[in-house]
Amino acid sequence: MAKSGMTYADSGVDIDAGNQMVGLIKQHLARTHGPRVISQHGAFAGCFRLDYNERLFKRNFRDPVLLACTDSVGSKVKIAIDLGILDTVGQDVVAMNVNDLIVQGAEPLFFLDYIGTHKLSPDQMTRIVKGVADGCEIAGCALLGGETAELPDLYAPGDFDLAGFAVGVCELKRMVNPEKVAPGDIVLGLASSGIHSNGYSLVRAIVKQANLNLDEVHEDCDPTRTLGRALLEPTRIYAKSIITILHRYRVKRVVSGMAHITGGGMAENLNRALPEDLDAHVQLDSWEIPPVFNFLAKHGNVDPAEMRRVFNMGIGYCLIVRPTFAQSIARQLRRAGETVYQIGKIVPGTGKVIEN
Repeated sequence: MAKSGMTYADSGVDIDAGNQMVGLIKQHLARTHGPRVISQHGAFAGCFRLDYNERLFKRNFRDPVLLACTDSVGSKVKIAIDLGILDTVGQDVVAMNVNDLIVQGAEPLFFLDYIGTHKLSPDQMTRIVKGVADGCEIAGCALLGGETAELPDLYAPGDFDLAGFAVGVCELKRMVNPEKVAPGDIVLGLASSGIHSNGYSLVRAIVKQANLNLDEVHEDCDPTRTLGRALLEPTRIYAKSIITILHRYRVKRVVSGMAHITGGGMAENLNRALPEDLDAHVQLDSWEIPPVFNFLAKHGNVDPAEMRRVFNMGIGYCLIVRPTFAQSIARQLRRAGETVYQIGKIVPGTGKVIEN
């Protein structure tokens, strides 16, 4: 009997597993879809209507601008893989994208994900995509689809990578840009949910060097859950809170700038919201630093300046607002569920963030 020829499965790629996964994740995509999503069976691309008869464009989008961004979860997925907790990093990848998108005033419309993996496990992929759909629901955008690549030559067994792509819309005249920031403006900081999704190479190095057990509860980090669970706390999504504020002030430009605080910390993200002739003076003692950061600094013997350069240190998002509206905006954000601190002020300078 002649030997049968090689198959795709022999090379490590299982087409049947991919088809099974598509069937399993359909329900998660569907629950993020609104009337602007056009469902087409077997379509090669997701379809989203930009129609002036839809509710979105009745909000005076006379000159709509589409904005797009892409980002990944980074090495946080390694901790998720090690612990077998896969349903939270999906929210992370949505957050890292939509939190960037809203900085310029964009309302998130839709999202696409990309998962690269050693071997496709329908159960594993479904758990990841469920997290992505959860994040899209929180952000108020549609999960249109994505791509899963089975790449056994690139990824080690059990490994995967997770990235995403977001598209939003903003009225051209309402786009946020640094030129609107003025001396005397107030900087409001919105609390992070924890580390978010930056600095995890350092986090993992600290865990390894200090021989920390991810399955243990560390009282000085979080007495209510294991260290692993604390490190996997999903990135907070600020989209609905921010978009609600922007929609309430359609005539007055009370929000002059915004920043998503990610890798590089306050100094290398808030400065992107400043013109070249203004500085932001930030008071480091004006907000409460979550215990997880002090825990990592202690066990890794990390210098405070390095901590501020790598991590958000408890502030995940910043708004620069007109001083007469600062208290009102802070109250509205608190009613929306945000923890808000007044952390600084805009002064003449050279486009830097001065932390003191």
